Amino acid sequence: MKVFKTVSEIRDYLDKERRNGCSVGFIPTMGALHRGHTEIIQRVRRENDLVVCSIFVNPKQFGNNVDFKKYPRNIDKDLQILSDIDCDIAFTPSTEEMYPGPVKEDYQFGELEETMEGKYRKGHFKGVAIAVKRLLEITEPDRAYFGKKDYQQLLIIKKLVEITGLPVVIVPCNTVREPDGLALNSRNQRLTPQQRKDAAIIHKTLLKAYNLYNKKTPFYQIKQMVKLEINAMPTLRLEYFEIANPENLKPLKTYMPDQKAIACIAVYAGNIRLIDNMVFND
Repeated sequence: MKVFKTVSEIRDYLDKERRNGCSVGFIPTMGALHRGHTEIIQRVRRENDLVVCSIFVNPKQFGNNVDFKKYPRNIDKDLQILSDIDCDIAFTPSTEEMYPGPVKEDYQFGELEETMEGKYRKGHFKGVAIAVKRLLEITEPDRAYFGKKDYQQLLIIKKLVEITGLPVVIVPCNTVREPDGLALNSRNQRLTPQQRKDAAIIHKTLLKAYNLYNKKTPFYQIKQMVKLEINAMPTLRLEYFEIANPENLKPLKTYMPDQKAIACIAVYAGNIRLIDNMVFND
């Protein structure tokens, strides 16, 4: 596996490979790699000639410096994981390499960035968009892969590509879960044993909500159930639960047989924030 730290080095290498006819698949990460990442990387391997993975903890998408500093980092372990699964290229830029000068980009995503994650994490998606746009311009992949766990982010990235006209296919990847249903997340490793045990209720509660939805239960009753289930756990606190249109995340008011829906949830375990979702009526 080749490891590049500078934009010029990785661009030069990928330019040569593309001239040789190689297709490029790209997965951007913030490190702290887990099985969710490795399963995506294995898919990238099946669908492309070259597998490129970036590791960059993007300061622009963190709402506060404390969360940024506490984000788990272990670059040596991450590089070993990538090497073990036959990743071709790791890109590990510094903050100075990614942001050599003042950041002037300002992307507008309308209502899509004003609900759910956007409502509770002001400026988060603008920070994500700035970093992803730069990474896509640097690597120029044929395909870029993003997990469905961060569903709103996935829609934001698709919108970003539409706005900027970047010639890349965005490939959604299914959420990978622990045996008890908890969605794999780099932040999970910061959970205490009790928080980790309690966090399994998140997926179980989504399944309960799914069953109630299929019984055409009024949404206010579903939301009340979710709030009671989550907040009954001493280590957890519900931030939001919403049933929305999966194309634009506009909240839905009631069950409609022909309307696809997605349920999105955010939960705090102490000061660690966990998100998940489940598609309804697909």
